[in-house]
Amino acid sequence: MAKNWYAVQTFSNFENKAKLALEDAIRRAGLGHRFGEVLVPTEAVVEVKDGQKKTTTRKKYPGYMFVNMEIDNETWHLVTTTPKVAGFIGGSRNPPALAEAELRTILDQGSPVEEKPKPVVHFERGEDVRIIDGPFASMPGKVEEVNQARAKLRVLVTIFGRQTSVELDYTQVERPR
Repeated sequence: MAKNWYAVQTFSNFENKAKLALEDAIRRAGLGHRFGEVLVPTEAVVEVKDGQKKTTTRKKYPGYMFVNMEIDNETWHLVTTTPKVAGFIGGSRNPPALAEAELRTILDQGSPVEEKPKPVVHFERGEDVRIIDGPFASMPGKVEEVNQARAKLRVLVTIFGRQTSVELDYTQVERPR
C-alpha cells in the first residue's frame, strides 16, 4: 500500500503537542512502517518590537498538521483517537489525499531559493512612521506607498526643508510611540 499525505485538524495552538502525541502513539502501536513524516510547517517572520528586529517562527497553517501514511481502518483510528486531534480534513472514514501541487505548496518545494523572513507588521498609506535604521534613522516620515509583496515602503521625509521620497524595508520603520 502506498503512503499519501493527509491534512489533519488539531486543536488550536496544540499542533506540536498533537504531533508529538501521534508520533508516540505510532511508536507504541508498532506502526512506524505504515507512517512517514508528521509535519507542522512553520515560517520565519520578522517582528519589530521596541526598535529591535526579532526573527521568530510561526505556524504556516494554524490548527493543522500533515501526515504521510498508508490509510486503513487501523491507521485512521490511531490518528483520530490521538489527543489534541480533531480529525482528518474531509471528515470521513476515507479522507482525500493531498494533491501533488498542494503538497509542494505546503512543503515549500515550489520555491527553489530560500526566502527572507516575512515581516509581520502591516502599514497603510498616510500613516506616520519613525525610521529606525539606515541613513535616515530617527527621522519621522509619512507612508506614501506600500508594497506588501516586497515588504517595502515609500516614505516621505523632510530633508533640508524639502519632502523627499525614500524606499525602505518594513523592518527599517516603526510606528511612533
